[in-house]
Amino acid sequence: QVQLVESGGGLVQPEGSLRLSCAASGIIFSISAMRWYRQAPGKQRELVAQITSGGYTNYVDSVKGRFTISRDNSNNTVYLQMNSLKPEDTAVYYCNADVRPAAWRSLRAYWGQGTQVTVSS
Repeated sequence: QVQLVESGGGLVQPEGSLRLSCAASGIIFSISAMRWYRQAPGKQRELVAQITSGGYTNYVDSVKGRFTISRDNSNNTVYLQMNSLKPEDTAVYYCNADVRPAAWRSLRAYWGQGTQVTVSS
């Protein structure tokens, strides 16, 4: 079994910063792409940022230049550094990862439980 556990959410003022972390644990042979999604009240879940196993990244336009995704492959952890936060960034942020539990097993997507980020003065 694989678990993804997020941390680092909270309440921050506009223009502030937060750093989210997501650690994968369990039976893991390898992890391919890791991603951060978010879902605001009344809205669909959207992909915020993605990083491949080789370190290639991409972002939704609304966070480019403000958010940075990174990963520590030795610890199966992905991070999201969020700077210059805006009220519209308020959402529950979810970690997602494509995990191969064993060499002969196919990739499977796993989700974290979500962490609340609230940007408000």
